[in-house]
Amino acid sequence: MSHLLIFGLGYTAKRIAARLREKGWTVQATGSAGDLDFADRAGVLAALGEASHVLSSVPPDRSAGTDPVLEAYGEALSGKPLFYLSSTGVYGDRQGAWVDEATPTIAQSGQGRRNARAEADLAWLEMGARVFRLPGIYGPGRSALDRVREGKARRIDLPGQVFSRIHVDDIASAVVAALTQDAPPGAYNIGDDLPASGNEVTEHACRLLGVEPPPLETLEEAHLSEMARGFYMENRRVANGKAKRVLGWRPRYPTYLEGLASLT
Repeated sequence: MSHLLIFGLGYTAKRIAARLREKGWTVQATGSAGDLDFADRAGVLAALGEASHVLSSVPPDRSAGTDPVLEAYGEALSGKPLFYLSSTGVYGDRQGAWVDEATPTIAQSGQGRRNARAEADLAWLEMGARVFRLPGIYGPGRSALDRVREGKARRIDLPGQVFSRIHVDDIASAVVAALTQDAPPGAYNIGDDLPASGNEVTEHACRLLGVEPPPLETLEEAHLSEMARGFYMENRRVANGKAKRVLGWRPRYPTYLEGLASLT
């Protein structure tokens, strides 16, 4: 029986759950939108006993530097096919260079204590999980179009700055492919085919909406939060060839052009 337990039924995990339910899977989940309370140990352990597969989208505890799921239920996960939603942030700043799954992460290079996500990524890999490293996620209600409409779009003057991104439905199709095909354990980069600057995406969103783009600002003028500033300090292109080869996955939205067009 195909029965998935999801830790953390958030924006992306909801899309994965919906697709699997359409395929006849039983899906249980923790989180405010789920049917299980993460703190109800007996209930979660009972669900784990029934589950054929486990997916975690719970981010690490940055202050403690630990993964809440592994801390609470790590022993009970042994022997289960495991899947984890991670981040391409584990690669750190590559000054615009391409990264693939063979590129050492921050944790592997000895700098992991500065990045709880990199530590969690490595811990899940050591558990034999399929780890999906995700760049900037966008989709319905969460895109450059929404930021422009809400007056929250920014253009930061950082020549040469490049990001990768991925539509939420393309994440869902990749994870479902891995779940249903019993994909080999290991890391998988799930990004689109066209890394581009945030400014390019914002400008295209403005064209689609028929409005003027926001003014260029320096990092200092933008007064960004520490987290947002840290995002702009990293520069890399994410290669997705392994997911295509091993999972037979192809993004429905290979660039932000198709992705934003689908959201207008």
